[in-house]
Amino acid sequence: MKKVILTAVAAAAIGMALPAAAQNVAIVNGKPVPMARVDMLKNQLEKAGRPVPKEAEGQLKDEVIAREIFMQEASKRGLDASEDYKAQMELARQTILIRELFADQQAKNPVTDEEIKAEYDKFVAANGGKEYKVRHILVENEADAKKIIADLKKGAKFDDLAKKMSKDPGSKDHGGDLDWAAAASYVPEFAEAITKLQKGQMTDAPVKSQFGWHVIRVDDIRQAQLPKFEEVKPQIAQQLQQQKLAQFQDSLRKGAKIE
Repeated sequence: MKKVILTAVAAAAIGMALPAAAQNVAIVNGKPVPMARVDMLKNQLEKAGRPVPKEAEGQLKDEVIAREIFMQEASKRGLDASEDYKAQMELARQTILIRELFADQQAKNPVTDEEIKAEYDKFVAANGGKEYKVRHILVENEADAKKIIADLKKGAKFDDLAKKMSKDPGSKDHGGDLDWAAAASYVPEFAEAITKLQKGQMTDAPVKSQFGWHVIRVDDIRQAQLPKFEEVKPQIAQQLQQQKLAQFQDSLRKGAKIE
């Protein structure tokens, strides 16, 4: 009868120990390593955009166990008591806490669809209208520009003169081609000149800007080709989120009493 009672007590003790053991990934040198560390590491990797497949979970467990082994050795050597370690731990604590603060702020102040659409509408208003496909030849003085215009009127090819004479390194090798752009993309003098030209027309007189003297030709004109709302929605949302976070940070700085 006594033996039966002892066996039952032992079984009960084992049963009580099982849940606690199941919460540990291992016991290293007598110290339990909780399974929560594996879950934490997995979550960190997933937040960083590196999802962990099922077959790789064993590697995470090995990593957590290895870290415990190395941590125990470091503690044994007294490295966790050094001033350098304490300073680094404080910096790490600050980094994590600040990251959590910003994440909490963004979660409580999300960018709304209305805000995104309003920003898109502003973009359309500022960039709509006409686009111009322009070529130009940039030179240092007015006399050179006038000679180029005269040569072009006599039949010289714009592309050839641009490659030979232009001082604009970004377009000269392409025959002066600046590709499609709105007039507002250029300096005022240049913008004013192209808006007065029709398709295929060239400036009769050189145009002076802060960069030098331009000979300009408009190859084509079209309505602005703007991306659709759904195409740029994620980028706008990210931009607005960054703006909100910057405003939050600025408000905290301004509200802090610094002596």
